[in-house]
Amino acid sequence: MTKHFPISQLRFYLTAPAPCPYLPGRRERKVFTALDGYDAKALHDTLTNAGFRRSQTIAYRPACERCEACISARVPVERFAFTRRWRKIMARNADITRALRPAEAREEHFRLLRRYLKSRHPDGGMAGMTFSDYAAMVEETAVHTHIVEYRYSGGPKRGALAGATLIDVLGDGLSMVYSFFDPDEGNRSLGAYAILDHIQQARAAGFSHLYLGYWIPGSEKMEYKAAFRPLEILMGGEWRAYEPVTF
Repeated sequence: MTKHFPISQLRFYLTAPAPCPYLPGRRERKVFTALDGYDAKALHDTLTNAGFRRSQTIAYRPACERCEACISARVPVERFAFTRRWRKIMARNADITRALRPAEAREEHFRLLRRYLKSRHPDGGMAGMTFSDYAAMVEETAVHTHIVEYRYSGGPKRGALAGATLIDVLGDGLSMVYSFFDPDEGNRSLGAYAILDHIQQARAAGFSHLYLGYWIPGSEKMEYKAAFRPLEILMGGEWRAYEPVTF
């Protein structure tokens, strides 16, 4: 059961405006607070349910002027349907094996992350990440965090790293902090596979939700999250079923 933390006891801070990395021509600001120094797990659960995300030992959420494009999204795992589209992706990656690793930075993981960023996000804020930056992202955490590692079990890449996901464990689910994967295997849909696999993991562990972070309508980088239906989004302080508009 999720233990709620009294948010009124926290101190929040606001970042200076900066260019938005998702929507051209817009400016972003974030409100953030520290996760350490309190009951970090209970605080993390409460803030995640209020639309915050974790980065190292802080929790943040967008606080942009005249823009509310970033919408927290989560999958109710028991109601998620593995349609033909999703079953094909799972079958395509049947040779992928999974292993649970502690939240420790590894050179092999960092090399794959660099390849992924160079291919998929060459102009993003993480493009210049060093190994020290990566180690901080992975290891500086005040909550229950681990890495799920994916490897090829057959073919010419047998044993090679296919992808990895940094995961936070919440009272009611799993939160996907960051995923990266082999950019040379576009036909496998490894990003979608990681989400589908974590839906299965959350189900098996008895959790109710998989938290996907922010869905941003109009952002090509984030639009894919809307496909994982049924989806719940945080609107007006309440989690609601996402109902796509059709014409």
